[in-house]
Amino acid sequence: MATPAQWIEGARPRTLPAAIAPVLVGSGAAAFIDGFVWWKALLALGVALALQIGVNYANDYSDGIRGTDEHRVGPLRLVGSKVATARQVKLAAFVCFGVGAALGLVLAATSAWWLLAVGAVAILAAWFYTGGRTPYGYRALGEVSVFLFFGLVAVLGTTYVQAGRLHWTAVAGAVGIGALACALLVANNLRDIPTDTAAGKRTLAVVLGAPRSRRLYAGLVALAFVLAAVSGLATPWALLALLALPLAVRAVRVVVGDAVGPALIPVLRDTGLTELVYAVGLTIGLVLGS
Repeated sequence: MATPAQWIEGARPRTLPAAIAPVLVGSGAAAFIDGFVWWKALLALGVALALQIGVNYANDYSDGIRGTDEHRVGPLRLVGSKVATARQVKLAAFVCFGVGAALGLVLAATSAWWLLAVGAVAILAAWFYTGGRTPYGYRALGEVSVFLFFGLVAVLGTTYVQAGRLHWTAVAGAVGIGALACALLVANNLRDIPTDTAAGKRTLAVVLGAPRSRRLYAGLVALAFVLAAVSGLATPWALLALLALPLAVRAVRVVVGDAVGPALIPVLRDTGLTELVYAVGLTIGLVLGS
């Protein structure tokens, strides 16, 4: 049976900034239009974290039973390394989805009931990323899902449940955060091109190949910082997001420098930190500029 430390590692805590960042930015945008509600922000954060951990366990389960993780480089896979059974990991995934659904129900009940449909689609997208007979993550659509759900839906949803309306700063923040979340997935899949190819997993990185995937990563990171500069038109304080630029430059240098395998693992850390610092800076900027 897996130890608590192994369960925590299997939850892939380095990916959690992808859940925290959009809630921060969405809350900052809500504050910018005088609509911040602290308890709804906390509920939104709970939903995002529960779904992120749930999708990590779901991917561990689905990839593990397919044999995709048997020779993977990177963080511990519970099923692939046989420290936990597939049934246990699947149960953990659904418990996380259930927690997210319960918190989302409270948000919907206090905001708008149509948000239940959005939440249901998000949970289905989390499961079928690598689950089911025809997982879309094996068909080069993972980045599209990440951009939609950990960018647009998470940021704009967080703003809407608090303020009851949207503002263009929320849209700019959503696209910027979505781009960085996509970059994180591109870096992860770039590292895994050899094992994914052998396992028949056609991620976007496998389809594009390493050289174009490296350029895509750099382009996504650049897009995020361009949008931070655009947000500076609303308030110069939004330029605090540029504090993440040194981290981003360090990560991009490694990626475009043709690093492979384990050498790309630090890129995941730096990309996650880039997204988090970017989000914190942008959020503080929007709050100060309100």
